[in-house]
Amino acid sequence: MILLNGERCELAGGETVLAALARLGLEGDARGVAVAVDGEVVPRARWASHPLAEGARVEVLTAMQGG
Repeated sequence: MILLNGERCELAGGETVLAALARLGLEGDARGVAVAVDGEVVPRARWASHPLAEGARVEVLTAMQGG
């Protein structure tokens, strides 16, 4: 279990940032997306290889346009 944007999310230990993004319906190549794990920004190049530990806090931010 991890916290994904403040909500409990069942992900197996060792799942990657990409798996967390998929839970939100986002692709790994989505534009305007930033990810932080336990307060540390994870570069896009590491999303596919960055494993999530049990209890990790994952924040996914998306840029929005408009005014």
